[in-house]
Amino acid sequence: RIRFHFILSLCARVCPNFFLCFFFVLFLHPYIIHFFAVVLCAQGRYAQKLLNDLMENYSKALRPVEDTDKALNVTLQITLSQIKDMDERNQVLTTYLWVRQIWHDAYLHWDKEEYDGLEVIRIPSDLVWRPDIVLYNNADEEDSSGPPDTNVVLRYTGEITWDAPAITKSSCVVDVSYFPFDSQQCNLTFGSWTYNGNQVDITMGGMEGGDLSDFVENVEWECHGMPAVKNVIMYGCCSDPYPDITYTVLLKRRSSFYIYNLLLPCFLISFLAPLGFYLPADSGEKVSLGVTVLLALTVFQMMVAESMPPSESVPLIGKYYIATMTMITASTSLTIFIMNIHFCGAEAKPVPQWAKVLIIDYMSKIFFVYEVGENCTTPESDYHHDNGYSKPYAMEDYGKGPDAAGCTCVCGQHQKVVRNIEYIANCFREQRSHQAKGAEWKKVAKVMDRFFMWVFFIMVFLMSILIMAKAS
Repeated sequence: RIRFHFILSLCARVCPNFFLCFFFVLFLHPYIIHFFAVVLCAQGRYAQKLLNDLMENYSKALRPVEDTDKALNVTLQITLSQIKDMDERNQVLTTYLWVRQIWHDAYLHWDKEEYDGLEVIRIPSDLVWRPDIVLYNNADEEDSSGPPDTNVVLRYTGEITWDAPAITKSSCVVDVSYFPFDSQQCNLTFGSWTYNGNQVDITMGGMEGGDLSDFVENVEWECHGMPAVKNVIMYGCCSDPYPDITYTVLLKRRSSFYIYNLLLPCFLISFLAPLGFYLPADSGEKVSLGVTVLLALTVFQMMVAESMPPSESVPLIGKYYIATMTMITASTSLTIFIMNIHFCGAEAKPVPQWAKVLIIDYMSKIFFVYEVGENCTTPESDYHHDNGYSKPYAMEDYGKGPDAAGCTCVCGQHQKVVRNIEYIANCFREQRSHQAKGAEWKKVAKVMDRFFMWVFFIMVFLMSILIMAKAS
């Protein structure tokens, strides 16, 4: 059916009349098909004859040049199809490339008129001489055989085009200092393994770099270009020049995955460190909270360390984790110190006068630390009076009222009761002074808790801003 429509459209150009074309195709269709079949069979016979003639005295072991003093020019063109993997720990880049090599074979040309106008044939690449161009920085330990044996396209002028796919593993120096906001530059260096520049010369064929028109986007890396440069190196072993072409793959990491899975959890966990100061000391969970947060950050630090190469350059996210862990360690240590102040008790020394003035009088007002029933409008004298800080009713005044002149205790038992009451009053007075001393130490600890809470909140915020600014 396809052939019929093709012949019908061809005849329509020759004969504009539709009915004449229809009858022409209807009656002459078998003869036209037979004509094309004969032509294709003739081309097949000529192709077979051409291949036999070309390979009769051909040797693929020698460099195909008429003058051995002249260099054979090989055009190398690389198309980057896909970035399969970037192993930062082993510093290996795995890519999928299309490698095109074009050269001129002086012994594989023919007169196309002698072979019925045949211009191009496709033959297996292992039948002809091929340049031994390899990847210099190859890191594949399992397979180093090179590109597969695909067909080559041979033109009547002797020009050979060899297109072959290749999965390459190349060594790449990975700098993870700004991980996960890093950019990498990985080199792919191609050159002849045995021929020097006087025998095989490599060119890029007018291209300035690798072809990215068929590049498949990677989920982790963005490719921002693949420039190339030709180098001519004089090695210490030989006096001849050895040319090579180095393609530089410019990669930029997509950081969204690491922001949501590594940075954001660390940022949220780090805000729990200042909240440990806000937790009441009597709850007994202040130290437990700091240790739990420290263990959580240690797990994230181990996840980052497993994927990074063991180098001296610490990743940016690793520095953030270390700074956060240091801050949480410091907050836990300060919490233990403040809890000792909180539980000083009555046996401790009185609060120093400078601490009363600086911490209790001034800092408590700055950080809005008030006791139960105390607020910013309550006078200090009234508050101390309400909490028993004033001098209680003295027992010496007992019996000194208005009616004391008419009251005389003549009974010795009454005097004993008075002495017992005085003893009980003194005990209450001492207990009240001890409670006041403990309350002062607790207030000092509470003010210090509130002070360090705001200090560490500011530190967490500044560290987060700093890492974002450094990443940009």
